[in-house]
Amino acid sequence: MTRIAWDQAGERVYETGVDRGVLYPVDNEGNYPEGFPWNGLTTVTESPSGAEANKTYADNRVYAVLVSAEEFGATIEAYTYPEEWKQCDGSATPSAGVSVGQQSRRAFGLSYRTLVGNDLQGTDFGYKLHLVYGATAAPSEKAFATVNDSPEGITFSWEVTTIPVDVPGTDPATGKDYKPTALLTIDSTKVDADALADLEDFLYGTVGTDPTLPLPGDVLAIFAASISEVTPTAPTYNSTTDEITIPSVTGVVYKINGTTVTGTVAITSDTIVRAYPTTGYRFPPVVQDEWFFDFS
Repeated sequence: MTRIAWDQAGERVYETGVDRGVLYPVDNEGNYPEGFPWNGLTTVTESPSGAEANKTYADNRVYAVLVSAEEFGATIEAYTYPEEWKQCDGSATPSAGVSVGQQSRRAFGLSYRTLVGNDLQGTDFGYKLHLVYGATAAPSEKAFATVNDSPEGITFSWEVTTIPVDVPGTDPATGKDYKPTALLTIDSTKVDADALADLEDFLYGTVGTDPTLPLPGDVLAIFAASISEVTPTAPTYNSTTDEITIPSVTGVVYKINGTTVTGTVAITSDTIVRAYPTTGYRFPPVVQDEWFFDFS
C-alpha cells in the first residue's frame, strides 16, 4: 500500500457537454424499437429524488432508520425537437403540419452523451452514454417573445418523470438482485471498446438496421460478452387467403404495429412486419429486418 497522492497527471477528470440525443418512443409491449435524432439538445438535468432517511424511535432511542424509495426525474431543454416528440408531448398530427394538443402522452426512452475530459487529453479522453427508460414528459411552458435588437432562439423545456424497468441479474458486490431502474450510464474509459461499439450500433443504428434502445438486460448482456448474432428469416405471404406466416427463429421477435405476432396472421390492408432481436441477441450490421406486404 502506498501513500495517497492527489492531482496526479491524467487523473484530473471532469465532465462537460451534452450531445448525440436520441428519442425512442415506447411501443405497446414496453420496448423501444425505433430511434430518432434529437437535434438542438442543450441541457439534460438529471434529478434523482427520494432515498430519504426516516427515523423510527422506540425505547427512548433511534430504533431504526428506514430509507424511502429512490426515484429518477430529469429536465430536458432544447432549441428544437424531433417530429416524433409531439406524441410524447401530448400532440396528435391528423395531417402534415397540423397538431392537436392536450392528447395522451406517449412514454419514451432517451439516450444522450456527455464528454469526459482530463488534464492531458481534454475532452478527447472519453465520454459517458446515459440511457433513460420509462420516461413521461409533463406539460411545459413556452414563452414566445418579440424579436428585438438582442434576438434569442426560444428554448423549450420539459419536466420528465420515470417508471423504472426491470434489471435482470445479481449485483456481484452484494449478492442481491438488481432493483428496477430508469437510468443506465456507460463510461467509455472503463468498458470494453468492442462491446461499446456493439451498444452504439443498437443505439444509433447501422447501414442495415434501425436504431433501438436495448432494455437493461440487453445492455448488461453486451458487456458480459454473452451477445449472439442471429439473422431474421423473412415471413411469407399467401395472397389467396391474405395470410402472413411468421417464422419461428430463436432470438427474433416479429411485430406488426408494435404488437408481437406469431404463427399465421390474417391481414385486411397493406402491412409491414418488422423483426427485432430479443435479449442476448443482435442482428448483423447489414440485414433486412422489415417486409412490406401488399394486400390484394
